[in-house]
Amino acid sequence: MTAPRITVNGTEAPISPAAPHTTVLDLLRERGLTGTKEGCAEGECGACAILVARPGTGEPTDWVAVNACLLPAAALDGQEVVTSEGLATVGAAGPPGTLHPVQEEMAVRGGSQCGYCTPGFVCSMAAEYYRPDRCAHAEPAEATGPDPEHGPNGFDLHALSGNLCRCTGYRPIRDAAFAVGAPTDEDPLAQRRAQSPPAAVATEYVRDGSAFLRRNTLGETLRLLRERPDAVVVAGSTDWGVEVNIRARRADCVIAVDRLPELRELRVGSDAVEIGAALTLTEIERRLDGRVPLLAELFPQFASRLIRNGATLGGNLGTGSPIGDSPPVLLALEASVVLADADGERQVPLAEYFTGYRQSVRRPGELIRAVRVPLPLSPVVAFHKIAKRRFDDISSVAVAFALDVEDGIVRKARIGLGGVAATPIRALTTEEALEGRPWTAETVEAAARVLRTEGTPMNDQRASAAYRSAMLGQSLLKLYAQTTEAVSS
Repeated sequence: MTAPRITVNGTEAPISPAAPHTTVLDLLRERGLTGTKEGCAEGECGACAILVARPGTGEPTDWVAVNACLLPAAALDGQEVVTSEGLATVGAAGPPGTLHPVQEEMAVRGGSQCGYCTPGFVCSMAAEYYRPDRCAHAEPAEATGPDPEHGPNGFDLHALSGNLCRCTGYRPIRDAAFAVGAPTDEDPLAQRRAQSPPAAVATEYVRDGSAFLRRNTLGETLRLLRERPDAVVVAGSTDWGVEVNIRARRADCVIAVDRLPELRELRVGSDAVEIGAALTLTEIERRLDGRVPLLAELFPQFASRLIRNGATLGGNLGTGSPIGDSPPVLLALEASVVLADADGERQVPLAEYFTGYRQSVRRPGELIRAVRVPLPLSPVVAFHKIAKRRFDDISSVAVAFALDVEDGIVRKARIGLGGVAATPIRALTTEEALEGRPWTAETVEAAARVLRTEGTPMNDQRASAAYRSAMLGQSLLKLYAQTTEAVSS
């Protein structure tokens, strides 16, 4: 096992002497690549965005934008990184000094003033610039009509949802995004997409009494977990990275599972969809391509594209947070978690998984291998996230619905709630109030009154208990208003 190394802007270098908890952001800045900035240190501002070469969904390799402030540098052992500086040095097809097309558009359209946020915007924009199917979906503006979220060049503005600017304003940045063309055949980073992604490598980085470890197989990882049940297990590190940065937490041992092939499979069978626990939300979204409509509603509302490029369902469930966005959806879908340890596997319904605040039935030495969603799916679905910002925010309340309505009667109702109890919960009493009754305004209004009493909402900085209760009932009324026409037809 060789010493951990990262290829940055075409040059390979060792991680040492950085400590195992050192973030990619700090490693880059210590080595003079100061275009990568720290703004919030918790993945909300995007000033630290970089590009990482990852297994692709349309090409062998994708250039994916991630938050460098959250990832331990050791997590990128054997991987390839491009920073905002590298876009011009290794990504521009032209003589030295040539700007990358994204940088050029940002400059000529006034997308940068103080410049602090610009490198992060440029990296997120470059990831969307290189998305393989972006230009294939582009249509002339006169054909598509006005669309503030998508440009005539196929650019999805949600790619920038994790990047914040406080001086330039977003219009010139949007103008730059909507002006970029297609990568040329001579573009080195576009050419890189046609080659195989960096192979996953085993990592054993031990320094100053702390260790960052990665094994090649699930079996090896589970045996290691048996030996080190106290270890912190990370995939995208979107939660643990915040703990390291904001709360100065340190771990004697961190075990990475993000590259395990057994945790990166997605299977669609006749009776279930099985989603690997280490697939990122972006990968799940693109591979499913809308086949699970309730998940399709969740993804655009889950944090930002930068976070979804690293976050996993396994991580979201593993933290056990009562305000995670995926548990209410998975509860409404009647999902189960597949738990694995060195002795084998067991399947636990998600409704029985949570046992208390950030606690679950998962035992020491166990990890989440996959999430299973049973088929067939309920046809009437919705995910309502109540938060102070439209995107990139923590839920005050999250409500997920999955209903079967046949001949005007609610045959089955599943409702998942987040933010109203110490754990994500099913609204069992409300489900009972709906099932077997006509899908009418009278039924829904009565059930909405019941839904307002579910859980034990509390007052905090995001919302009052009374507001949370009111939003629960309002969500059911909103669902009825949105779906009555579709159900009756």
